[in-house]
Formats: sequence, structure tokens, C-alpha cells
Amino acid sequence: MPLLGIISGPMLLKSHVLGRLKPNMVETPFGPAMILLSDDVAFVPRHGLDGEPYILPHRINHAANMAALRDLGVRQVVSANSTGSLKAAFPPGTLVVPDDYIMLAASPTVFHDRPVHVTPGLSEDLREELLSAAAECGLTAINGGVYWHSTGPRLETKAEVRMASAFADIVGMTLGGEASVAKELDLDYASLCSVDNFAHGIGEKPLTMKEISRCARENAEAVVQIVKRLLEKRRGSE
Repeated sequence: MPLLGIISGPMLLKSHVLGRLKPNMVETPFGPAMILLSDDVAFVPRHGLDGEPYILPHRINHAANMAALRDLGVRQVVSANSTGSLKAAFPPGTLVVPDDYIMLAASPTVFHDRPVHVTPGLSEDLREELLSAAAECGLTAINGGVYWHSTGPRLETKAEVRMASAFADIVGMTLGGEASVAKELDLDYASLCSVDNFAHGIGEKPLTMKEISRCARENAEAVVQIVKRLLEKRRGSE
């Protein structure tokens, strides 16, 4: 089975669920990308490795990351994304496997010298794999939902949240860029989103990074369980 691409922040690395990983710097036409490799996983540390400068969402080189995965033989990519809730019905602690996204800002791209216009989309097959793995862990993941991509690094204003909530369910700063470039490179892509906070103005309490970080740590265990089960099923099918 080809390598499975996985993209996440530090939660999966710290859990050791991905097994022994060796760092590899892959050169691409879009710049270098750090990929951690095992026998069946190619892992992208979205915000860099511990001990290195943190890569803010708007500075992630999605083109290099996705091109490196493709060059290593990856054909399918799953990601874990931290999000804020735009709806009272999606409280912190909720898990979502979105089926669409909105990205109104300029999207990253691998095309700069020819007119190529891909049709965006998330992989239904990978979405089903994530939902099945969650169910087998006894965890509830919402099937479907719209992700609103905000460029960051600042959080959204209350007015922006009111507008976004009319069209989307969750908000974050990474999925849109990853999914768009993955599609350009003909990679299947799907995401498991953890809702770590109410977006600015949705909840009763003031939104702080301390509270977001606390909820993200609590949600990390569920995300790790699901990814672990996903890998177990894939390894068992070989």
C-alpha cells in the first residue's frame, strides 16, 4: 500500500501513534519541505518541529508540503485541523469531518505560468474512512459541515464571525490551503476537525488563546484515537 500522507500539529507526534519516524528534507520546485517517514506514513509537521521556529498558518508552504508528499508516492492525505465553532450546535469538543469549505482569500497554488482551474473538493472515500474509524472508537464525528478558511494569524472579528456563520459551521486557518493544493496535485484529501472553541462572539465567555489551547489538549486524545484506528485498519488490510 502506498504511503499515507498525514498532516497535523504536534499532537500526533507527541502521541507516538505514527510509529518510528525519520526526518527527511525533500526539495521541491516550491521550496524544501520537512517530511517525517515510516514504512507506511509520510507525516507533515504543519507548524514545524519542536525546537524550531513556529510556522504561522499564513506562512505554511502548502505547495512544497503537498509536492513533497506526491514525490514520495503519496496519493491520499488526511489531516487533523483545529477549528472554532460558528454555531451553538457545534460546541467545543465536537469532531467534524467536513464535506466542503469556503476560502475567499487568495488560495495558494502550484500554477504560476499557465491557466489551470481545478474544481475543489474533499475526498468522499477518505471522509468515510475517518467517520468509520471514529465510530469504531466509540466517538461521534459529525458527517459533513462547511469549513470557513480565515487567513490568520489573527482571530476573526465578531462581524466576520457573524457573516461566516451564515454560510459555514466551523472556522480555521489551514484546511482551505491544504485542500486546494492537494487537488491541484491530484491528491485525495480529507480532514478530521476538532472544535476547540467558540468563535469570537459566539460563546458567552471572552475568547482567549489560553482557553483555545486548553480545549485543544482535551480534544487531542480523541483525534489520536481516530488516527490510530485508521492506521490499524489500513495495516490490517495489507
